[in-house]
Amino acid sequence: MTIDELDARLLELLARHPRITVLEASRRLGVARGTAQARLEKLLARGVIRGFGPDVDPAALGYPVTAFATLEIRQGQGEQVRRHLAGVPEVLELHTITGEGDMLCRLVARSTADLQRVIDRVVGFEGILRSATAIVMENPVPARIIPLVRAAARD
Repeated sequence: MTIDELDARLLELLARHPRITVLEASRRLGVARGTAQARLEKLLARGVIRGFGPDVDPAALGYPVTAFATLEIRQGQGEQVRRHLAGVPEVLELHTITGEGDMLCRLVARSTADLQRVIDRVVGFEGILRSATAIVMENPVPARIIPLVRAAARD
């Protein structure tokens, strides 16, 4: 599935102004309202746009420490580990991975001391054999998508 230049411009506009109306988007894009609406619906139906929720900063909620934990899990315990980690609010993301470890979690904590509590809760499950944690010092390239959208539209 590909996107074209108009899709890319619409996605960029929505990323910069998530509360924009379809009418205002059509005006800024220089297309008919129906065209903007149809493009938006197509992007939603194809799963290109996954949602319109707020982009919440964990630090602003009192969780300024971010870390990544690589977990090695016991054979056959993957589903149980997933359920366990889904119950830990400080686990923001969970990925199954190749290479060193089986899963990669993005964690947040209130402080480095609190991070120990979070890690203890994460690994305090019999299906997790071992973990390795790296604390984020700086985030020079925050989560982004627009450069990829532009590249996809060019391809």
